[in-house]
Amino acid sequence: MLPLDELKLLLIKKFKLNAGDIETYLEEAKSRGKDLEVYLVEKNILKEDALYDGIAEVFGFPRVSLKGKDIPSEVLHELPEAFAEAHTIIAFEKTEDTLRVALTDPTDIQTIEFIKRKTRKNVAVFIATSREIRECLRKYRLDLKQELRQPLSHNNPTDLKKAAEEIPVINIVKTILEHSVFENSSDIHIEPTEGDVVVRFRIDGILREMMHLPKAVQNGIVARIKILSNLKIDEHMIPQDGRFKISVQGETLSFRVSIIPVYDGEKIVMRLLHEGQKPLTLDELGFLPGIKELIEESIEKPHGMVLVTGPTGSGKTTTLYSILGMLNQPDVNICTIEDPIEYHVGGINQSQINPKAGFTFASGLRAFLRQDPDIIMVGEIRDKETAEIAIHAAMTGHLVLSTLHTNDAPTTLPRLLDMDIPPFLVAFTSNIIIAQRLVRKICPHCKDSFKLASKELKQIHKLIDKKTMGALFKQHRIPLTAKEKGLESMTFYRGKGCKKCGTSGYKGRIGIYEVMVIDEGLQKIINTNATASDIKAYALKHGMITLFQDGFLKAKQGITTIEEILRATKD
Repeated sequence: MLPLDELKLLLIKKFKLNAGDIETYLEEAKSRGKDLEVYLVEKNILKEDALYDGIAEVFGFPRVSLKGKDIPSEVLHELPEAFAEAHTIIAFEKTEDTLRVALTDPTDIQTIEFIKRKTRKNVAVFIATSREIRECLRKYRLDLKQELRQPLSHNNPTDLKKAAEEIPVINIVKTILEHSVFENSSDIHIEPTEGDVVVRFRIDGILREMMHLPKAVQNGIVARIKILSNLKIDEHMIPQDGRFKISVQGETLSFRVSIIPVYDGEKIVMRLLHEGQKPLTLDELGFLPGIKELIEESIEKPHGMVLVTGPTGSGKTTTLYSILGMLNQPDVNICTIEDPIEYHVGGINQSQINPKAGFTFASGLRAFLRQDPDIIMVGEIRDKETAEIAIHAAMTGHLVLSTLHTNDAPTTLPRLLDMDIPPFLVAFTSNIIIAQRLVRKICPHCKDSFKLASKELKQIHKLIDKKTMGALFKQHRIPLTAKEKGLESMTFYRGKGCKKCGTSGYKGRIGIYEVMVIDEGLQKIINTNATASDIKAYALKHGMITLFQDGFLKAKQGITTIEEILRATKD
């Protein structure tokens, strides 16, 4: 569907509709829960063919009729079903280097560019009616039903290897994996229930149900993924972990697999890792300009520790890789020890721990010190031994990057003290501590402005006072209009929900950060065995902004929502 502003312009210029009438039609369409195009066609105000002929003419794209068009299955599946439905787009023809797609919104350049990257083909764009595309989308389900009608002759516990090699099972697993890639999901959950198999994707940190599969394919799917991951297919009573790689449209992807026994069978969770993906810049991660400068100054120091903290799944490793990307030069030796290796980066020596073989974070770190390193990244400091070796490395001329599981930046230092690390060592080896969370970004296609309700105002007033708020906006150069004198009059944003964001109102994620630099004053406080509260009070007095404050600034800029910030920062 065309963006509303573009559609209104088209209706006025091409179809000579009155602006007042358009607003009336829009209100009636909203009251019925319909898009304006659908309402106009249903009410015979416009003919559907005429509307899309007009779109094609105005935007200079050819029209195509998909009625009765025979689309080969291999062409259709160039775009996964969930992606095609979300964007009202269909692939209908292809040559060796060109994919022809039909869509309803020629202004959606982002989707077209995405398809180019994923398929490694030129994309020829055609305009088709919404009804024709919806009819073509039904073919996905017909294809799957046809696959599932094929006899699963070996799908029983005694013939698991043969079940995994059934064509329907192979195609179902392939479809699930490809869908997850096109949806930019981070994890795939395949969960057996009493009556079927549920597939869910984690997209932008939230699990979404994607499909239900017949119970008959359950054993075959589990066996297929076990074979891909080099796991024991006849073992059903203990957890198993593995990994495999596939190539999707020319991109190599790695899947980290965890399988555990549950009441109705075995549950599979797969983490999707993009191998060879370039590290994001600090700007892309969402660091405010002033805070980015603090990080850049800290990593220019020849030695010391850079610590990133936060819960599981908060993007700590991604931040460390961004910093490594800045430091990765031919004249430095960078070694990493991880669990697991999530990104493969050229020019960096990466090792994965293997506890069964005695290769732990501590033993690997000790070995690294004999490898003439300049920079060391330790996936996580989990115990006293690893902490001691990391601090020793930082004292002896190495820059050490690592992560810890703490809720904010100030509690990180007492956490190291709890590991029996002497305060003076913690004080003089720590350069900077970055605490972080991930929040969802507002979908740009359905972004809408609003003023805060009384309930939200009450919550925010508890977390930030007017004086602090004013200082924050001034310090980070966030502009306010003349009318925005208080929180009550400020404009914020949220997504209304559309097809392009799966009606969630969000698309993509960004970080919110709490960055604490260890200066001389803080070193003295740490040396007195200070509590987290003492450390926080000093840091706030000297310019540190909290996770909530960083998020609040991003909400005011229209990057994320107040609801997301409150969700991500609640204790």
